Amino acid sequence: MPLGGRFAPGGYPDDMDEHNERGTTMTGVDPDRLDDQQLMKELETIHRTRHDTLLHGSNDALRAHNDRMAKLEGEYLRRNPDRFVAPSRTRDGARERDTATESGGRGGRADTPVGKWGPGSAGGTGRPGRGTKEGPGGE
Repeated sequence: MPLGGRFAPGGYPDDMDEHNERGTTMTGVDPDRLDDQQLMKELETIHRTRHDTLLHGSNDALRAHNDRMAKLEGEYLRRNPDRFVAPSRTRDGARERDTATESGGRGGRADTPVGKWGPGSAGGTGRPGRGTKEGPGGE
């Protein structure tokens, strides 16, 4: 700063205001500066915390979470334009799955919930000993 410049109270130069970041949200390192391993770790973390932020976070927290997730996911897609896409995760694949379900194919009845452990297990774990008939207290 040149001598004779303007100073705010306390002896600080007036242009210090451009460094005042009060009221702004710190959202982490810019995704394009992360290496691939760091980017994946950030994505895993933000996806793991998403549900809790949605249910219990303030509107500002949810907005910051949305912004950060969009930036991280956008960077991932930019780096991996030819990533593997599972056929069942496309519209055509979903339509085929619906058709198979309606016609009694692999999926069973169309109204049968499908959980983590297969058809009909959406209401429980589907594993013995964890709240099923075969497990403790289940008969």
